[in-house]
Amino acid sequence: MLKCKGRNMINVPNINQTASNIGTTQPKQEKVPNQNSLNSNSSQAQNYTQTIYPEKTTSLWGAKEGSVYNPSSTPENAPKTTHTSWFYINDVHGKMTNMERIYNMTEEFDRSNPKAITNFYKDAPQGDISKFKVSSGDIILGANYTHNQVANQFLNWSGFIASALGNHELDIVDPTKMAALLDNANYKMLAANIDVDKNSPVYGRIQKSMVVEKDGEKYGLIGIAPSDMNERVKMNNTLKDFKVATPDETIKIVQEEVNKLKAQGINKIVVLSHEGIKNDKKLAQETEGIDIIFGAHTHDLIEGIKEGENLFSSKSGEPVVITQAGKDGETVGILNVDFDEKGVIKKVQNNVIKTRAYNRPLFIKDSVESILGKPEVIGRVKAAVEPPAKRLIENNPHGNLIADAMRMELGTDIAILNAGNIRGSFTSGPIDTRLISDITPFEDNMMILGLTEKQIVDSIKVGLKSVTKSSNKPGILLVSGLRYKANKKGELLDLEFTDKNNQVHKIDVNNPDPNKKYTVAADDFFATGGDGYLESNKNPDFVIQKFEMDKNKLACDYIKKLNQPIEIKDDHRVEFVD
Repeated sequence: MLKCKGRNMINVPNINQTASNIGTTQPKQEKVPNQNSLNSNSSQAQNYTQTIYPEKTTSLWGAKEGSVYNPSSTPENAPKTTHTSWFYINDVHGKMTNMERIYNMTEEFDRSNPKAITNFYKDAPQGDISKFKVSSGDIILGANYTHNQVANQFLNWSGFIASALGNHELDIVDPTKMAALLDNANYKMLAANIDVDKNSPVYGRIQKSMVVEKDGEKYGLIGIAPSDMNERVKMNNTLKDFKVATPDETIKIVQEEVNKLKAQGINKIVVLSHEGIKNDKKLAQETEGIDIIFGAHTHDLIEGIKEGENLFSSKSGEPVVITQAGKDGETVGILNVDFDEKGVIKKVQNNVIKTRAYNRPLFIKDSVESILGKPEVIGRVKAAVEPPAKRLIENNPHGNLIADAMRMELGTDIAILNAGNIRGSFTSGPIDTRLISDITPFEDNMMILGLTEKQIVDSIKVGLKSVTKSSNKPGILLVSGLRYKANKKGELLDLEFTDKNNQVHKIDVNNPDPNKKYTVAADDFFATGGDGYLESNKNPDFVIQKFEMDKNKLACDYIKKLNQPIEIKDDHRVEFVD
């Protein structure tokens, strides 16, 4: 059983506010929820520690990739080594059940003695291993403020010291609410490559960098926000207060911040980046002084250490390690790093761990419900197919149910839903309101649109271009009232509309009618040109009706009205053929 960690047990290092050391602050202490009940067992704890510290290690003293470092090769008079272990997360996307599991894992991380578990730290004095917990952003998702409060508290309860600013942090449409969240954060939000309007409530609450002192050593942490922020976030009152640098500008800005840290005598420098793997690789090779880049944004799952993939040489020839732990809180990472006396990485070990096997402590579930309230059970799933492996470019029966709810509840001819909107899936058993919000977490506003046949065909074709992109973005369109076929190149081959009398009508995908119109249920992100399915327009003239509710409410109402167990199955309404 885990023992209660009281207020004074949270291990937060001394923190200086920025690289230029302006306005030194100490993080607030947040009492961890009462651990009066917990689902845990010793076998899980044993599995966790064994997995966190595997024997596969990459030595940066010239040994081959994947070799096991042999401490006996270290000279007796070797200079001082600083031993560190970093618990990292990224792109959790508001997944509360996985946040609860990750909290459990951070508890194990805090208590574990890696020296007793792995040969990686064989040459470390007893207890002389500094531990850190960091986030690379997108911990929240959507505009629901109470959900965002849970994500904020999760970082507080777990003892994270810093987070990069991700694009989904700007889903918070009200800047006063974003400011309130940051005021109640024990961690620092970092983004060196943004400028915030001086009149914004958020101004002064996001830092370029910070200095952490732990066990007599100082570490510089720098944050990076995504340079494609404006493309990834629906315009809102918070986003309009932000200006984000380009990737090339960001490299220069980060180097300047590194130089400020080095001028203070800090030689161990870490970047929390929400720029994506391609830009992170460029940053690693076109700067000097950076040791670790904890990445995010592109949802890559980077396992181990491989030269040329996530191990690079900086401009000065020193090693730079890049990590990323997938998406949706499905995995977390542990990076074990030894630094020499000059702050250069001499040995490193990277491991990613699946969260699914870990319990959700009951006291954390209770604490989450104290913020959100208890969910309402609205229905039941009799059986459900597995969600698609590539949710952005495959037919998704779980998302199709949401699209059906949109069409039926709003009484339209068609419903259109971008695949990226679906972030979870149904399983056999009860359906409650929290599960629906987990599956479709964005707080957009629903609309009824009057779209021409040509607009519909063109938007589907935009989505199909994702099939051949390495990122699979922005993703295909999920539909209700339509069926379509495409080939593996993403070319639209066939499209059918089924009317309210169940009559099927073929649509000419090569010459769609620019005058024939259909009523379409969609959200305002799609309607205003989000992700480029339609032309960008803040006030499109094809909007027939607006609603101050999102698809999660429509889905709940629809499932209640069905009043029977649901089967989630693939009806091949979107099909790919050779």
